[in-house]
Amino acid sequence: MSGTIGRRAILAAPALLAMPAAAQPAWPDRPIRIVVAFPAGSVTDTLMRHLSEPLARELGQAVIIENRPGGNGVVGTEASARAGTDGHTWCVLSVTNGALAPYVVRKLPYDPIKDFAPIGFLAETAYILVVRADHPARDLAGLLALAKARPGALTFSYGNQSAHIATATMARMAGVEMAGIPYRGGPEALTDVIAGRIDCTFTDIPAGVPQMKDGKVRALGITQPEPFALLPEIPPVGTVLPGYGFRFWFGMAVPAGTPAPVIARANAAMNAVLSSAEFADRVAKLGYVPKPTEPEWFRTFLAGQIKELGDRAREAGIEPG
Repeated sequence: MSGTIGRRAILAAPALLAMPAAAQPAWPDRPIRIVVAFPAGSVTDTLMRHLSEPLARELGQAVIIENRPGGNGVVGTEASARAGTDGHTWCVLSVTNGALAPYVVRKLPYDPIKDFAPIGFLAETAYILVVRADHPARDLAGLLALAKARPGALTFSYGNQSAHIATATMARMAGVEMAGIPYRGGPEALTDVIAGRIDCTFTDIPAGVPQMKDGKVRALGITQPEPFALLPEIPPVGTVLPGYGFRFWFGMAVPAGTPAPVIARANAAMNAVLSSAEFADRVAKLGYVPKPTEPEWFRTFLAGQIKELGDRAREAGIEPG
């Protein structure tokens, strides 16, 4: 009898060992929190507001957007890096807090590569250069001519480092001096251009186009090398300054150490949304181009962007602070 019991115990052992894993709750088992390290109404925030609902359907849990602005994205990004590895806190990494921060911020309290595990790339977009509607510069050549005639007198605002590098690079390539004024976020930077306190700013398409339609600003150029299909009347900056071109991007990450199966599930859900024709059409009207990728693709891309944009910031004369 004892031998029979022994054999039954041995046969049952694999099933017993498998039970704890099978009994574990499926991920995610509570709402996902996406940290946007920039203000409400910013280009990053706008994209996340469109992503959250379809992503929630894919994951079967609510997706909550949490704005934690401050320090050009440093405050919210650092907090996200320390949020724990259960996969329920995600963070948007962009040109500003993902690629430029390692160069621009002297004592950056996080490492975009070492402290985060990538979920994948999200989308790219362009910025438009705007002046107030009654500004004396009628086009980009006119703005640069004014800047050349009055060195250092013209001002530009920026609410993130993406807009900063776009303007500083333009000024360097044109051989002009313009005074840069930092703002808490893109919406505030645009408001003071409309009010006439600042000459120009590179703003995102969702924020800038409504102001164009209302007759409050005039667009002088777009950062991407080719014309934007929905705004063909806005010439690329590169038509005046050959070789100029920027596309600004967004990716998603979780704290380093998050289990690989969780990341794989998150990537699959996110890519399902990004691959949706309905989602792509909706965000295309706002200037975003979705791009589903694998996690390692985004890791390699991010590392390359840290090097490339750091070099471009240095060439543009942006000093670490």
